[in-house]
This record gives sequence, C-alpha cells and structure tokens, in this order.
Amino acid sequence: MEEREGLKKRFKELADKSWQNNVYTFTGFLGLSELSCFYEMEREISFVPAEVFGGYEGAERVMVRFGSAEDFGYQEEFPVVCLRVSPLMQKFADDLGHRDILGALMNLGIDRSTLGDIMIKDNQGYVFCMRSIAPFIVENLGKVRHTSVLCEQTQEAPSVREEDLSEITIQVSSERIDGVMSKVYKLSRSDSVELFRQKKVFVNGRLCENNSQILKAQDKVSVRGYGRFLYKERQGVSKKGKLNVRVLVYGRK
Repeated sequence: MEEREGLKKRFKELADKSWQNNVYTFTGFLGLSELSCFYEMEREISFVPAEVFGGYEGAERVMVRFGSAEDFGYQEEFPVVCLRVSPLMQKFADDLGHRDILGALMNLGIDRSTLGDIMIKDNQGYVFCMRSIAPFIVENLGKVRHTSVLCEQTQEAPSVREEDLSEITIQVSSERIDGVMSKVYKLSRSDSVELFRQKKVFVNGRLCENNSQILKAQDKVSVRGYGRFLYKERQGVSKKGKLNVRVLVYGRK
C-alpha cells in the first residue's frame, strides 16, 4: 500500500510539473500493477493530458507522457529507442529467450524502469528502453547466457500484428472473463477465480477484480504468469447453446 501511495504521489508531481511549467514530463516504464495505479488516479490528474506508449502499438510495459502539443505548441516524442541483440555466431548460439536477455540486462545493474518490452524474433532480441540508458547497454551488453552478442540501436523493430498472433476458437457459456480465461489457459473455474483474488488479471492495462466482467471486442487481457490474449468476437452459437468466440493469443507462434 505504501509503495502504491508513493507511486501515485510521483504521478501527481509529474502532472503538476508539466502543467505549471508547460513542459512534457515522463514516467519510467511501468509494469501492469504500476500502470493500473496510474489509471486509478487518472481523473485526479486529468487537468493535464496524458498518453501511454511503449515503443510500439500493443506494448505491455509503457511510459506515461504528461502534456500535449495543443497546450504547449510543440511536440516532444517519447524517449524510447529499440536495441537489437544478435548472437555474433548464430550457428553456435544458445536459444535466447526473454528471461535470458532480461537477466543479462539486470546483471548490468540497470533499473527495471528504464526497460520496456523485450521481443524475440529469429533468435534475436529486441529491447525497448529509455534513450538515456541505451548507450550504456550498447557498450556493456556483450554476452547473454554463454552466447557472445552484438547490441546496436535499430529502427527495424518487429511489430506485433494481429496476423502474427495465434488464433483459437473456444466455446463458452457466456463472455464472462473468468470463463474465457479458463478455456484459453486450460484452468479450472476455481483456479481462474483465484487469479482475480491474487490481483493478477488486467484488462486494457487496468486491474480487474470482477471475475464476472463481460469482455468486449478488442479487450486485451493480461494474466500474470500466463500471458496475454486479445478478445476478438463471438461467432455464433453451437448446437448445445454454447457461444463460439474468437481469441488471439500472444506468444504461441
């Protein structure tokens, strides 16, 4: 509780500074719980426009920018860059995963708030980070697990398109979030409900504690420890009266 109050105080300070000095202010990268904390006080600091962005559309870890071009008369981009981490000899490289690259970065003593999402494609890592920390990472990240790597800034970061996600069709009795989660992650209904009690479920970046919430098209659901999925639409009713719904799951391809 104390940590959340401190975080809310920081959001208020950044909003006040932006409003009073006519300058853009930025948070560091926020995880799901931190972003949900921001949304809880969104009305309280609505006197200044705020926008979230993590380097690409659909990012999970994002920064908040306070201020707007309409109010200030100029635009300031988010201080986010993308670094590509490539094995020097792909033939002999380990299979690099998200945790491997994150672990290597943490071993450099980097603050987690300076790092956004980490994406893996073709055994290369793409790290979204704050511009201020990028030169340090480029200079010091030379090895991930047992693999020597080259780290460099890139403009060719992979995007996350809907066609890149894994599409599944499931049958549910309703569009309640707990029922959809149970089918997507093959959980019992009680296990699904427990995740809500543990505050591990987020919808569109906001903490969801209501396991009976009805999902709407394009709702993005994040479940800590399980992953993310995009709820697309219902596609009719089965002969047994069940709803056929379409879901796009991140990270299964």
